[in-house]
Amino acid sequence: MTTRCSWANMANPRYVDYHDHEWGVPCHDENRLFEMLNLEGAQAGLSWETILNKRATYREAFDDWDAEKIAAYGPDKVAELLANPGIVRNRLKVAAAITNAQAYLRLRAEGSSLDQYLWAFVDGKQIVNRFTREDRPAKTPLSDQISKDLAKRGFKFVGSTIIYAYMQGIGMVDDHDVTCFRHSRK
Repeated sequence: MTTRCSWANMANPRYVDYHDHEWGVPCHDENRLFEMLNLEGAQAGLSWETILNKRATYREAFDDWDAEKIAAYGPDKVAELLANPGIVRNRLKVAAAITNAQAYLRLRAEGSSLDQYLWAFVDGKQIVNRFTREDRPAKTPLSDQISKDLAKRGFKFVGSTIIYAYMQGIGMVDDHDVTCFRHSRK
């Protein structure tokens, strides 16, 4: 039997697939980096499983995370999103996705990308931790640093705990349980 992280809900095929193929796997895909930043923010106060189960609807509702389209959303689109039962209908979180798209476009206008920006914090190399479930942190000094810098750049819903979860989700850190088959063991 395959040993997975203790947090993975084995009864939810989406969750198992996410654990096995995405969480802790280094991501350099610009669209997915932008999507995950917004989904982690949408998760605030909720479970990741709730967001993961709504992910397909989020993609449809937010134009496949096309930042240029999202940055231009006006009141009619916001009202449509707030009426969509397939996403978290929180006005602040919807507004944050629009603000984040605008901040992301400014980052790109500076000649950078989320990939370049984020991975520069770790010199392009994944951090491999050897935590047990009990000692895995909710945030770190590095997530504090990235959180503060993103906030200075105008991004919203980027607190340190959200950013650490983001770092795990996009594979900047490998926090798989040491007994998990996905742990890098480097």
